[in-house]
Amino acid sequence: MTAQGQAKKTTYTAAASAAEARALADEMVSVMSELIAVIEQETELVRAGKLREGMALGPTKTELSRHYVTTVGRLKASQTFMKQAAPELLATLHRHHDTFRAMLQVNLTVLATAHAISEKIVRGVNAEVQRKNIPSTYTAGGRRAAPGARHLTPLAVSRTL
Repeated sequence: MTAQGQAKKTTYTAAASAAEARALADEMVSVMSELIAVIEQETELVRAGKLREGMALGPTKTELSRHYVTTVGRLKASQTFMKQAAPELLATLHRHHDTFRAMLQVNLTVLATAHAISEKIVRGVNAEVQRKNIPSTYTAGGRRAAPGARHLTPLAVSRTL
């Protein structure tokens, strides 16, 4: 297997003391709280139709997501130690993560709805443009003639707002 084909393996250092476990748990709660705040803000902006402002939160959300993934990796590496040394801390993290997951689900639902609506609008506009560009002709039998490919005009959409 070539170097390009091999997956990058990232190792995370596990917490080795109660203080490190506590600091890691605090970091996880902090990053989830920051990410929830950004997600809630994005959800409200998208619901209000302010897509440009919602998209502006993308870089912040991406950076916080990277931090979240890194912290989860460190927590997974520390899970055995934390089960033995601080089970109540691990239980608190699980509860906080359940809340985080619920908020993320709401955000994903709002984004999926906005995507579906915008796609329906674009398809509707395209159908209307095509309808107006196609000549209205009939066959000798009095049926509507199918338009040729030369009458179809592609619709170009800019993804930047």
